[in-house]
Amino acid sequence: MNAQALDTAAAESLLAFWRDAGVDACYEDAPIDRTHVAPPPAVKAVTKATASVVALPVTGDAAAEARRLAAGADTLEALGEAIAGFTGCPLREMGAKQAVFSRGNPQAPVMIIGEGPGADEDDRGQPFVGKAGKLLDRMLAEAGLTDRVFITNTVFWRPPGNRTPSPAEQAACAPFVERAFFLLKPKAVLLLGAAAAKSVLSTDEGIMRLRGNWKDWRLPEGNVSAPVMPTFHPAFLLRTPMAKRAAWADLLALTARLDAADA
Repeated sequence: MNAQALDTAAAESLLAFWRDAGVDACYEDAPIDRTHVAPPPAVKAVTKATASVVALPVTGDAAAEARRLAAGADTLEALGEAIAGFTGCPLREMGAKQAVFSRGNPQAPVMIIGEGPGADEDDRGQPFVGKAGKLLDRMLAEAGLTDRVFITNTVFWRPPGNRTPSPAEQAACAPFVERAFFLLKPKAVLLLGAAAAKSVLSTDEGIMRLRGNWKDWRLPEGNVSAPVMPTFHPAFLLRTPMAKRAAWADLLALTARLDAADA
């Protein structure tokens, strides 16, 4: 690998780190025109692939239909079928092959929520089965949680170019995520990455501030609540290995709280 390739990889890793940390603007004392600077090749490729695909608004009818379908599902299996039949999320018509709902133990004490399926997940119909999923599985195994988790995402169709799902797309799927939470009634919830944390907790805080701090998720109806631990997304850990120690500490904190509840 030559020096230019190394510089490009380092720049992409740094930009990804800032994005996941919640950085969305950069300011200096005086304005500087940087529009002439070419973006890294990977950024240009994603931009080109998704140039004609924009996040579309979600209508009130779609949100109402999602709530109706979710409320009618009395089991997690039935909820998966309801999601597969839901047409109100714009992502469904943006090239996704199928709905990707969940994997894991339907009686699990821990619910894990990521942001959205990628290419591997879109192919196989299960969340977290690619490289990031393999890292997550290794971490769960080391923490003794392999058979104690139920894994899903904030959206159930792959966003084009693996981009972050928009708040509107997450809102379309939120009734199904909340229904899964209601049916599972977990003892703890692990939120993977900024997109999942912001959606579930209804916050604008970045993941750097949120991770490692217990929050509470309470549904407005049904008297269902659980402690929530936001942490880094496994894909971020693959790009930023130095963050693995913090994520591991978060996972151990969740395991300790779970074990204390079982004692």
